[in-house]
Parts: sequence; C-alpha cells; structure tokens
Amino acid sequence: MSGFRQQLPSMTALVVFEAAARKASFTRAAAELGITQAAVSRQVQALEAGFGFPLFRRLHRAIELTEPGRALAASMSEALGMVAETVSVITSETATELTLSATVAFSHFWLLPKVSAFRQAAPDVKLRILTQDGNFNLVRDDIDVAIRYGDGKWPDGKAILLFDDEVFPVCSPAYIAARGAPDCVADLARHHLIANDWQDPNWTGWVQWLAAFGQSLRPKSISMSCNFYTDAINAAIRGEGIALGWNRLVESHLLHGQLVRVSIESVRPRSAYYVVIKSDAASKPSVKAFLDWIRMETGAALPSKSR
Repeated sequence: MSGFRQQLPSMTALVVFEAAARKASFTRAAAELGITQAAVSRQVQALEAGFGFPLFRRLHRAIELTEPGRALAASMSEALGMVAETVSVITSETATELTLSATVAFSHFWLLPKVSAFRQAAPDVKLRILTQDGNFNLVRDDIDVAIRYGDGKWPDGKAILLFDDEVFPVCSPAYIAARGAPDCVADLARHHLIANDWQDPNWTGWVQWLAAFGQSLRPKSISMSCNFYTDAINAAIRGEGIALGWNRLVESHLLHGQLVRVSIESVRPRSAYYVVIKSDAASKPSVKAFLDWIRMETGAALPSKSR
C-alpha cells in the first residue's frame, strides 16, 4: 500500500483550504493562520490546479464552495477535528494531576502519612485526595484511582488486589496500666470496649470478632461508640478503652507505642484492600507513577490478575 504522502496533495494547502472554507473568506482565513491573503489564494489555486477543477466560485467580494469543495471541506473538518481531539486526549494523559479516593480511615492512617514518599517518587504529580466512607463512583465523580476494602467486585473500574488485613484488640499503654490486660477473649467483657458504627457488610466489628471465638457481645461492654473508625482509634489512644485494630491501619501506632495489642487472637477477614482503576485512566502517566510507588511501598504485585 502506498503512503498517504503519495495519495494526498500538500497538507499545508489542505489546512489553508479548510480555514478558507470554514471562514468563507480568504482574508479571514489569512488572519486566522497568520499569513497573507495572497498566500491563501496561492495555496487554494495550487490545490485546484492539482485536482483539475475549482473548489470555490469567485463571486464579487465573496467566495462560495463548489460541490467538490463542499465534500473536501467536510472531510477536512472531520479529519482535523479528530486530530485535535486526539491531541487533547494525549496531552491530558500527560497532565500530572491524579485524583485518588479512599475511606477516611485508610486516608488518615495509611495514605496521608506516606504522601511525602509518593511526592518524592513522583514530584511532578499533582495529587487530589477525596475521602469518604462509602464508595465514590469513579466514572461519575471523575476519579482515576480508588483504594477500596471489599470483595474486589465493583462495576466502575478494574480491581487489583493490594493486601489483606488482620483484626485484633488494641488499647493504650495507659489503659493497660490502669485496668490490666484481659486474660482471654471472654475476659474482654469486663473491659471498656470502643465500637465503630460503620454499617458495611465487609467490616469486622466486635460482634463478628467475638463470634469468631464463640463469644457474644454484651451491650453493656460497649462504653463508647464512634461513627468514624478514626475516632474510635483516637479514643483508644487516649485511654478510653479497647478498640479493634486493623493491622494495616494501626501498625504505625503500634510501632510508636501509642497502642499495644492486648491479645494474641486475631481474625483475618475474607475481604481485602484493592486498588481500583478507572478504565480510561489506566494509561495516564500519573496513574502509572502511583501504581509503581504503591507497588514498592507494599511489595504488592501490581498490576496483577483482575479480581
């Protein structure tokens, strides 16, 4: 197959013709293109000479497309429009903004403490973080990437396994000093338990955690109930009682001694954390930079099999 260059006349002449046809004026086309009116006329005449027929009717102080001129003008308009759209897409893909969503707890305890590491790894990326307990819609809310906890089945993006978690009771060293540590799971009933009210079937609360060890929750054992998991953990740090610690979220508090684990028992939920990528954002350099960073940060095999 021969190349387009052998099949087409001068691209410069075609672009000049498209402007003249769209503006219906050699003078206005010249002003748009930043050339002289005589240069526009020469380019159009060269096209007409090559084709062997006129593209415009020259009227008194006006021009009018001929039938072949209208056909060529329509094709050029569509073709240049497609080129302009493609240029817009590829330049937006190289834009540095990354919109990321996560739950309040994941953002507060895991993501935000590590943001400086990501910014060092990808200094040109402008990061926009949206937090909400309850999922944003990636398409409707124009989000590139979400960190979600669940079963990996969401219709608005491709979910890639990040890591799982384990859940165990935690409290502050001051609480242990004042009230002592529980002797066993059943002994938790005599302690002040801090609950989180998040109504998510994937979330493990005290009812589910105790049931895993054959125990039931006594309502009077709940001394405090918080709407946000971040509040429950902050209350535990301040010595208000024992909360359920999700290891991935509280590991920094454990490392720095703000919280201590109060039992060897733990529960590993079936759900896990996933990186969820909007389909048309997968090729964005900012998304790739984030995936590269989180892969290094967690040791996760990203990208991997879709879940």
